[in-house]
Amino acid sequence: MSGEQAPKEEKGWFARLKAGVSRTSNALSENLTGVLTKRKLDDETLDELEEVLLKADLGFAMADRIRDRLSSGRHDKNISAEDVRAVLAEEVANVLEPVAKPLELKAGAKPHVILVVGVNGTGKTTTIGKLAYQFVRDGKTVMLAAGDTFRAAAIDQLKIWGERVNAEVVARGVGADPASVAFEALEQAEVKGADVLMIDTAGRLQNKGDLMAELAKVVRALKKFDVDAPHTVLLVLDATTGQNALSQVQIFREIAGVTNLVVTKLDGSARGGIVVAIAEKFGLPINAIGVGEGIEDFEPFDAHDYARAIAGANQENDAAA
Repeated sequence: MSGEQAPKEEKGWFARLKAGVSRTSNALSENLTGVLTKRKLDDETLDELEEVLLKADLGFAMADRIRDRLSSGRHDKNISAEDVRAVLAEEVANVLEPVAKPLELKAGAKPHVILVVGVNGTGKTTTIGKLAYQFVRDGKTVMLAAGDTFRAAAIDQLKIWGERVNAEVVARGVGADPASVAFEALEQAEVKGADVLMIDTAGRLQNKGDLMAELAKVVRALKKFDVDAPHTVLLVLDATTGQNALSQVQIFREIAGVTNLVVTKLDGSARGGIVVAIAEKFGLPINAIGVGEGIEDFEPFDAHDYARAIAGANQENDAAA
């Protein structure tokens, strides 16, 4: 090793998470400080605080709860941004804790079929690759199916991820029937004894009816082979879309019966509070979040870590996180 540059020390996950959501936490901190400088907690200050929380896409219910917490016993008293951050972290953790759940494989399902849905551009294919990497790292055999047959780029990208994480990819050419690709993939996955089959899908919302029919056909094809498939319908959301993510959850629940969520691109958004609004409105399990392009910038969702990171709080053992 003499003469070679020492490898860069890897950041702990909490440090990466905190850096990833820094646009949200920094915006919150700056706005909170601006509102609370040399002011007592009166109705006007509470109104401005509520506006700051809404701008972060935390949602009306969360903003109201924090307002109530702060006004109780503190009215007409001085309050600091640190006080608000502490209340924010606690309230956010309370909302997120019930939905922060790992993606668990169904006992006896071999393969466990995960149908991955979402609007094009949210990071579906990358999410599939990163999840596949985690499954393979845990000793699972994984197969991938290129069900977004409308875009050559999506098929090619999935093949690249398959090579990268050592997962076999079932793919046909552009324009192939997605249901046929899904059926063939499930057939092969069972024959080869794969533990997990992840199926990519198209996400064109321009014509909701066509998309609904297409996904319904994929599900019917899977059920012909395994009545319990898909075992998980995973919706991938892009945090940068803010409030639009709420309507995406609603639409894909109607179209595909979404059971689980993953939120990506939190590092590109100052609206990371949307995770809280989604959790509060729908109560669906949030399995993982992404805060960067790296394969390690994707981890199971932890409510307390996320709450602290959003609020700009520190963790005593960052280095060990």
